[in-house]
Amino acid sequence: MTKRIIIFNLVFIIGIVSIISCDRKTYNTVSSIVTKNSKASAKKPYLILISLDGFRWDYVEKYKPPHLINFIKNGINSESLIPSFPTKTFPNHYTIATGMYPDKHGIIANSFYSYDKDMTYRIRDREKVEDGSFYSGNPIWIQANRSNMVTASYFFVGTEANIQGLKPTYYYRFDNSVKNEARVNQAIDWLKLPPKKRPHLITMYFSDMDDTGHKYGTKNDKELKKTLFELDTQLGVLFKGIEKTGLPVNIIIVSDHGMSTVSISNFIAIEKIENDSLYTSIDNGAIVNIHPNNKNQIDSIYTYLKKKESNFKVYKTENTPGFEYIPKNKNWGAIQILPDFGYYFSSIKGIASRKQQTNTNFGVHGYDQKYKDMHGIFYANGPAFKKAYRTPSIKNIHIYPLMCEILGLEVPSNIDGDLGQIKNVLKTN
Repeated sequence: MTKRIIIFNLVFIIGIVSIISCDRKTYNTVSSIVTKNSKASAKKPYLILISLDGFRWDYVEKYKPPHLINFIKNGINSESLIPSFPTKTFPNHYTIATGMYPDKHGIIANSFYSYDKDMTYRIRDREKVEDGSFYSGNPIWIQANRSNMVTASYFFVGTEANIQGLKPTYYYRFDNSVKNEARVNQAIDWLKLPPKKRPHLITMYFSDMDDTGHKYGTKNDKELKKTLFELDTQLGVLFKGIEKTGLPVNIIIVSDHGMSTVSISNFIAIEKIENDSLYTSIDNGAIVNIHPNNKNQIDSIYTYLKKKESNFKVYKTENTPGFEYIPKNKNWGAIQILPDFGYYFSSIKGIASRKQQTNTNFGVHGYDQKYKDMHGIFYANGPAFKKAYRTPSIKNIHIYPLMCEILGLEVPSNIDGDLGQIKNVLKTN
């Protein structure tokens, strides 16, 4: 009898463990992704969020691309979009997606050290980029998923990652070789799907202006205008394709940051401040995070680095300018180094590579958002928005609650954004 009871208990325990394992596996393999709109979601409006990486606040006024000009003329035109610090691609895209400052959502820079994981996140490391445990907050596609709404993405920071066990219903792994035509055609095709499978939220990403800006700087009008007009042509195709669907589609166009020009003579070799025996340094060009090997040496390392100041400044993290809050995320490190505006950190190898190029000016970003060069764009058009309405500069943290309002989604209580700061762009009933 005792033996039979023991066997029974073992079988019971194995069964419980199997169920728990299956549950955990189900969560990690994102089987809870919504594939059909609920009846309520099927009646909601449509929203397309388009990111034009590195698109400065003044490009449209300066170069006058026809399709974007027309889009703005009949919709919302903000003076600029104010990014979060540091004004880099990954932290700001994910801020737009979550309504949180980088300090809270966790993607604090394009590269950063994680104390909890004892590893460094880098945007070119596919394994890290797709690891959802790096990403906090409730990105807009997850919030939509929770309302049983189908979502889609043709590239947007975070959409490839298994965040809380979820991804958009339809998504692509990032591949910058994919032509803009393919991205545009796919978005239009998504809107042609049957109502139950048709995404009500679509995110899109185009890197054209960032690529050209980095290569030529912000003063090469010929190259910038050429790239902008090619991009504008594809946006025109997208706008026309959306119009033909006859659906109530709202479009928000943003950029993650602006761009500034730095001469090759103003690049600072990061090797000049590195000292592995004292600390680890994580270089993001316009900000360098310093992680002391010994916490008891913070003050002495700070003093050591202050003596090296030359076209850059050294700060303890809590006193670093640029933040709109006192940074609390430990992954910043204890000390920050900021180059003076117009200077930029790079490796000796990277500087040598730039010197081999014909041009001597390059585009960079990441600086304090008090510099207007770092500002991006916020344009919008669609049935939810006012017509021909110009608004002052908007902080990018407020876009998330705006998107939730349009899609009829609940706004999480822990975000930094405030609908009240941006609601003026919406039509009033």
